[in-house]
Amino acid sequence: MPEGVDPSVPNVARMYDFYLGGKDNFASDRAAAEQILRLFPNTKEGALANRAFLRRAVRHVVDSGVNQIVDLGAGLPTRGNTHEIAPDARVVYVDYDAVVCAHGRAILGGEKVEILQADVRDTDALIERLGKLVDFERPVAFLMLALLHFIPDDEAYRVVAALREASVAGSHLVVSHAVDAAPDTSPEALQIYRQATAALNLRTPEEITRFFDGYELLEPGLTFPQDWRPDEELWPGSNIADFGYVGVGRKP
Repeated sequence: MPEGVDPSVPNVARMYDFYLGGKDNFASDRAAAEQILRLFPNTKEGALANRAFLRRAVRHVVDSGVNQIVDLGAGLPTRGNTHEIAPDARVVYVDYDAVVCAHGRAILGGEKVEILQADVRDTDALIERLGKLVDFERPVAFLMLALLHFIPDDEAYRVVAALREASVAGSHLVVSHAVDAAPDTSPEALQIYRQATAALNLRTPEEITRFFDGYELLEPGLTFPQDWRPDEELWPGSNIADFGYVGVGRKP
């Protein structure tokens, strides 16, 4: 186990792995995730809908001619990884978690795939290191799936702006973000995440839309994950819409 990792502290990446049905999680992660599931029984469905959105968004990015993708806060590798959806693209997975990066390096490979351990909040260092792995003179797609709600307001908007300014026209921003769907139970859920490796920062749809300043927000705009350009992967009858919003922007 990497130095400094405490398996007794719930880890948000491993909790998400548990929601997706993965096995790369510890007892503390499962216990915290089960607490969330008691409050929000459809959390697993929400995580799967978020993953399905990632697949559709990545296909759109590639179809738009972008062949460099930076998956920020990528989390643990699971089924339907970004490089599997876009096998001809250069893909860089970024995460600050040592366990995530070590696991990724152990099972991911290929000359077009890189694993970068970095804190996205240190934008100067991040952009410098990314500059050795992608060509910022060509369009880049930044994926920020279930990431920004773990970063406080000022830092979150600053990170997105820095990446936007570092990229050229034709670059894309892909975002999914949690909202305050249940005021009666959200405080308890927030407390669970405060005791994990990252606290949640829930935002309104208007606050999420601000992340796309400087981008053209593509149709259908900011929407529920299952409503962004749906396809046959979707399933009926689940009220997963409450969990958050997604959107894809293109830098003009």
